Amino acid sequence: MDLKEIQNLIKFVANSGVAEVKLEMDDVKITIRTTLEGNVTETTYVQQMPAQAPLQQAAVPQQIAPVAAAPEAPVVENAHYITIKSPIIGTFYRKPSPDKPMFVEVGKTISKGDVLCVIEAMKLFNEIESEVSGKIVKILVDDMSPVEFDQPLFLVDPS
Repeated sequence: MDLKEIQNLIKFVANSGVAEVKLEMDDVKITIRTTLEGNVTETTYVQQMPAQAPLQQAAVPQQIAPVAAAPEAPVVENAHYITIKSPIIGTFYRKPSPDKPMFVEVGKTISKGDVLCVIEAMKLFNEIESEVSGKIVKILVDDMSPVEFDQPLFLVDPS
């Protein structure tokens, strides 16, 4: 896979609305992650197997280095917020069913024990309850998106 094909793949993933794509071939492993909150951030990891030319391996750190610094900026401004993270891997749903209202919205005050979302894992719908009281500041995951263990879901202002 050459650089032009990788660039086209990144553009395709960014325009498709998909959160993450993993591609593994015999000699290349590529992971492309996009966040759809406001501006699009692309993170691309290309791992070449040792049989590849040294020139291609040298390009890998240049692609990763600029992107790795970008996600740290929001952490500083959200320092006083509590992050509610996913306890399991699955599909994130903001509603109990398609015809029901959302569990929570930005600005809603929540109490400890309130249901915030549902995560489907292996055909089981698991209600995720709040362990803190406060106000929802930001919802970090789109409805019906796949989530990983310990992935941030909500930012809560405890004051």
